[in-house]
Amino acid sequence: MTMGHELALPPGSVIGIIGGGQLGRMSAMAAARLGYRTHILTTEPDGPAAQVATGATIGAHDDPDVLRRFAAAVDVITFEFENISADGLELLSALKPVRPDGSILRISQDRLAEKRFLADAGIPLAPWHTVDTRTSLDDAATALGLPFVLKTTRLGYDGKGQRVIRERNELDAAFAALDPHPLVAEGFVDFACELSVMVARGLDGVVRTYDAVQNHHRHHILDLTLAPAPVTPDIAQEAQALAVRIAEALGLVGLLGVEMFVAADGTLLVNEIAPRPHNSGHWTMDACLVSQFEMHVRAVAGLPLPPATRHSDALMKNLVGPADMALWPLVLATNGLLPHLYGKQEARAGRKMGHVNRLFPKGGLPGAFGIQAALGPLAAAGTAEPDA
Repeated sequence: MTMGHELALPPGSVIGIIGGGQLGRMSAMAAARLGYRTHILTTEPDGPAAQVATGATIGAHDDPDVLRRFAAAVDVITFEFENISADGLELLSALKPVRPDGSILRISQDRLAEKRFLADAGIPLAPWHTVDTRTSLDDAATALGLPFVLKTTRLGYDGKGQRVIRERNELDAAFAALDPHPLVAEGFVDFACELSVMVARGLDGVVRTYDAVQNHHRHHILDLTLAPAPVTPDIAQEAQALAVRIAEALGLVGLLGVEMFVAADGTLLVNEIAPRPHNSGHWTMDACLVSQFEMHVRAVAGLPLPPATRHSDALMKNLVGPADMALWPLVLATNGLLPHLYGKQEARAGRKMGHVNRLFPKGGLPGAFGIQAALGPLAAAGTAEPDA
């Protein structure tokens, strides 16, 4: 091992991953390439991650007995989603190294804690207000103007746990429907597009950032990611710099996804962070020398972090629900579409079942019509402009 990586896990060590979904699956596959075994803590014996891992502990992530059995089977611990018990992670950290640290999870899994941390770190944010009483909701509506978004502080994803407030007569129902309180009110941003940046930081403090990408959503679920983002070099570099500032402020060891808006005037406003692999980083699996999943494993295992080099332009298209999965045979028969399926048994509406990547020569990412042509059979599924 190189100097500064004396604490790196040797080949054959076991990386414990909390969560049995597709991010754990792809992390486990990347770990195997580096000679590591993986052990999943999950409630799904035949879930996406457990299908490819070396072992699994089946049980709840807040059960102390389950956690102790899991910790005894692994050498280091990470997680693939944020809706897990921070107290459980604290117990695990007393038994084995946990990367990223549980304190980072506590910040990222609570929208209020996240916004307060980012604001204290000097990171630019969209206007927001804490809503802990019905009166404070009136105050937020006055300060932010209509429309605005009211969100739960925890357990929200893919558009869940939030309401768009367009009229004041909607305030009572929204306040009653969304719980637990407090809530967060966020002002609408007149934005040109949404960007995200994946950033990794190693045990030795080395930081690597992938190129900024542009995200398009459909029905509040990520639909399409364009790599690199079709923005000016100044905006792209500023997005990467913001991601680095956040990773260093957190003392991150691991991988972090940073979502941000580009306002109409070119200003960047950070929306949220995720200390794990991220859907908007899936393009790296085929367009980079080192994917986000390998970078995540390297950071967690204490290995050196190589540059996050992109050798091709790319687009990533999610496969969501029964409609997209009905096109799977055509996807497999289409040259140029690089398929990744997650092993989920049932294609439910709104459920991410897999994704495809499509590569282009560096500097050759096409415009809107070219992207539709490149998607082949998936172009019929439709894409949408970015949503707030």
